[in-house]
Amino acid sequence: MLVAHMARANPHWKDLVDLKECLVIFQGAQNYVSPDWYPSKQTTHKVVPTWNYEMVQVKGIPTVIESTDWLRNQVDEVTDSMEEKRKKPWKVTDAPADFIETQLKAIVGLEIDITEIKGKWKMSQNRTPEDARGVVSGMSDPNDLHFNSEVAAIVSFRNHPK
Repeated sequence: MLVAHMARANPHWKDLVDLKECLVIFQGAQNYVSPDWYPSKQTTHKVVPTWNYEMVQVKGIPTVIESTDWLRNQVDEVTDSMEEKRKKPWKVTDAPADFIETQLKAIVGLEIDITEIKGKWKMSQNRTPEDARGVVSGMSDPNDLHFNSEVAAIVSFRNHPK
C-alpha cells in the first residue's frame, strides 16, 4: 500500500476519484553520458550518447480520502518518521491546533493498493569496466558541462563494488 497526501488545490486528486488504476513514477539519479568519456571510442568508435537513470513505476488502485482523522494520523506518522533521528524531533502538536486543522483542510489523502511494481536501473552496467571508469571520470569533473557526482558515485559503486 502506498500512502500519501497531496494539496487539495492540486486538481490531480479529483482525477483519481474515478480511476480503476493509476501509475506513480519515482525518478532517482540521472545524467547524460557523453561518448567522449568512453576509452573504447578511441579504438572502435562504436559509441553513442546515452542516459544513465534510476526509476520505479508503481501501478495500483487509488482511493482518495478526505477524513480529517485519517489525514491527521497520516501527517503524524510521516512527520514522526522523518523527524525521529533529529536531536529534537518536531511534532505536529508543536504547532497551534487551529493552524494544523486549517492545514489538514488543505490536503487530501491517498491510498494506492499496489498491483505491480517495475524498476529500471541503467548505470553503465552494459559497458566495459574501462568505459564505466571513463563515465565516472567524466561525471566527476566539476569543469565538465555534465558534472554529476551523485551519478558518478552510483556508476562507480555498481561497476566496482567494495
